[in-house]
Amino acid sequence: MSRMVTIYDTTLRDGCQAEDIALTIEDKLRITERLDSMGVHYVEGGWPGSNPRDEAYFKEVQGLKLKSIRVAAFGSTRRAGTRASEDRNVAKLVRTGTPVVTIFGKTWDLHVRDDLRIPLEENLDLIHDTVRYLKKHVDEVIFDAEHFFDGFRNNREYALRCLAAAVDGGADLLCLCETNGGRLPDEVAEGVDAAVEATGAAIGIHCHNDSDLAVANTLAAVKRGACHVQGTINGFGERCGNVNLVSVIANLQLKMGMKVLSDANLRRLQDLSTFVYELANIEPNKRQPFVGRSAFAHKGGVHVAAVQRNALTYEHIDPTIVGNVQRVLVSDLSGRANLIYKAKQFGIDLDGLNSHVRKLVDEVKELEHKGYQFEGAEASLELRMQRVLGEVPHFFDLVQFRVVDEKGYMRRVFEGDGSFAIASDEAFEHDPATAWAAVMLAGPGGEVEHTAAEGNGPVNALDKALRRGLVRFYPGIEEVQLRDYKVRVLGGEQGSAAQVRVLIESGDAHERWGTVGVSVNVIEASWQALVDSFEYKLFKDRRRSKKSGAKKRRKTAKKTARGKVGRLAAR
Repeated sequence: MSRMVTIYDTTLRDGCQAEDIALTIEDKLRITERLDSMGVHYVEGGWPGSNPRDEAYFKEVQGLKLKSIRVAAFGSTRRAGTRASEDRNVAKLVRTGTPVVTIFGKTWDLHVRDDLRIPLEENLDLIHDTVRYLKKHVDEVIFDAEHFFDGFRNNREYALRCLAAAVDGGADLLCLCETNGGRLPDEVAEGVDAAVEATGAAIGIHCHNDSDLAVANTLAAVKRGACHVQGTINGFGERCGNVNLVSVIANLQLKMGMKVLSDANLRRLQDLSTFVYELANIEPNKRQPFVGRSAFAHKGGVHVAAVQRNALTYEHIDPTIVGNVQRVLVSDLSGRANLIYKAKQFGIDLDGLNSHVRKLVDEVKELEHKGYQFEGAEASLELRMQRVLGEVPHFFDLVQFRVVDEKGYMRRVFEGDGSFAIASDEAFEHDPATAWAAVMLAGPGGEVEHTAAEGNGPVNALDKALRRGLVRFYPGIEEVQLRDYKVRVLGGEQGSAAQVRVLIESGDAHERWGTVGVSVNVIEASWQALVDSFEYKLFKDRRRSKKSGAKKRRKTAKKTARGKVGRLAAR
């Protein structure tokens, strides 16, 4: 039977100490519920003695209908010169009503002398007295041995005496903290061995990532007998962060055979990671192991050819186990295998495409040389493939467009042919950063539509004007939402004359898609990406309509056939 390791999440406390991370009480409650649904064993809600927000969390969390997760309050040992029963912060820990209280205490003699400025023996009494008092009032007390591995390295005997003081006070678990993040895996292993031998207690591990070794150090500790892991989702935390629980959970379960989550919940690991990124308002790390968008992405033609035959050639696990997917990227490094793979993904008839693959490979390489990038613009790539097969009808033609960007008394006019005109008019006054666009286009029957729109920027105005013109012919365009817009300067040495690449992410009720445009003019590049975005929407709607119509015809045919059979039987 595999060994059990409990997971203790401190995203709501230690994770919030990270730069740029600020979770509201509502955010914290939602994360608590998500962790509970995942089967995580503990959640540390915060330090009730440090700020009103954490105190409010402990009141609100009592109203949640949690299934199994144990909520922990966090604090420190009592102050020197007072008893635990008289310490206000210790009393606040008890008043939270949580079943678990985690307190940290100093185990590095340097901290006792230079930070607390008390005798070493008095620090032992702080630990013992606080743990003993808390154990009388709460179900479970966890002692976080702060800076244990640094303390163990500099004064082995004293660090172990600190652990003994916590055990004598009744601590249920000793969590050894690699607080500065500077120790190596063999040092962590040695410290865990010594703690297990000296105390016989249940041991946990809490690592920081200052040397980029937090996951390695955590796994080394578990290998030596630690049965409890503290960390944060996505590795949020002070300085370089805490150990990333997402990576730890996956490694423990998939590489070390230790049961942490159910298989069903393990498949939700990517969703959990993304959920916490979203609440923290942080862009997900696409290169994050196991759950990142690039974790199972293949670009080189040799790699793609190999994974098509056997995914194990370049993938250490099946990505679906952790809720991820295999992706193949198309670029100037691509070969035939990449395009064939993408064609399958797009549902394209490979027999019909086969004679065009070489041409498409050459075209993609040439376009990428010019600055196009299809890794984030797969809709633009699919449209090119479908056009080769004649599957994309002629939706509309651009007759001309004009974009005017105005500030104060000056007007900057962009013509559809790429030229600019500057005009001044003392009688013409607008608020700064006003823009409008006019678009003239011909619909599927050749009928011309002329529209204009104002926006809070030239691209926004162009988007509105084009959308307004197309809605007359294609009402479904109203469903399109622009989700993201990115501009990348290519060849920065040319300064403002350099080419730019515009990536647009759009979406509707069914899906999200990315498109790309490249030009020396940011408005022209934006126009290319916008046109691709709307044409992709129209193409997909047309395909869905065809499928829906075919399905209805099949149903009608079946119903008609059943009716005929019934009438014949009646005769």
